[in-house]
Amino acid sequence: MPADPSPLPGADMHRCGTAAVVGRPNVGKSTLLNALIGQRLSITGPKAQTTRHRILGVVTRDAGQILVLDTPGLHKSAERAIGRQLNRTARQTLAEADVVIHVVEAGRWSDEDEGVWRALAETSTPRLLVLNKIDINKDRRTLLPYVARITANRAYEAVLMVSAKSGDGVGELERAIIERLPPGPAIFPADTLTDRSERFLAAELVREQLMLRLSQELPYATTVEIEEFSEADGRCEIGAIIWVEREGQKAIVIGAGGAQLKAIGTAARRAMQRLFDRRVFLRLWVKVRENWSDDEAALQRFGYSE
Repeated sequence: MPADPSPLPGADMHRCGTAAVVGRPNVGKSTLLNALIGQRLSITGPKAQTTRHRILGVVTRDAGQILVLDTPGLHKSAERAIGRQLNRTARQTLAEADVVIHVVEAGRWSDEDEGVWRALAETSTPRLLVLNKIDINKDRRTLLPYVARITANRAYEAVLMVSAKSGDGVGELERAIIERLPPGPAIFPADTLTDRSERFLAAELVREQLMLRLSQELPYATTVEIEEFSEADGRCEIGAIIWVEREGQKAIVIGAGGAQLKAIGTAARRAMQRLFDRRVFLRLWVKVRENWSDDEAALQRFGYSE
């Protein structure tokens, strides 16, 4: 099956619009966003709920500008308030998009994938099916029966095979998206990567380290709030609070003699310096707010109600 669709009428016009990346948790949506913009903008991790916000990445090419929206994974069941909020965010993004990129793991179609499809089927937005992680499949011909089965009664405008990790097929996906965006001028300057502030990105980079280092012990119980963000002497000075839900979790984050918290801070600071391209001074504190992830007021305070 051809990966790159034929040019659409008017494909030579400059185009600009939004492309929502949707799918069940852990199919590589954030990695795909990073591959499209060529920068580690959206954090990644081994657990569901790594992405908790709608992240916009800007891809600017001569033919058009893509406003790529990374969304939280659509959960089949959402028992806590944070899960319900993440589903609302994903569905709202879906309703606003000019193009929808449905990401699945190549060779697999689960009940959660089917749930995502049912949400897509409620809209008239052009849909692209993206088979991610094709690097795991040595022979792509083995995926053809799988593609035929999925598309037999589900309407996608094109099917593309990519590896977000290696970048294979990302260029073809980019062209397929631009061809389906509405004509129009670019919204952002060519050097813009995102509409998110450095303050927001700093919080995400601390949370990424928590997910990477403590995903077995605390997969969903932590969030990060930036209390201070200032510029002084050519460097960023950042103070961040790591919120947990119980005292025992606080001890896990801090670690013996403060070693875990120090390692989290060091790794997050280095990531910030790479992204912000200047020196960063980072201070971290750990505080407890019981059951914040099931508290609507806490979710609003921590920026999850947008």
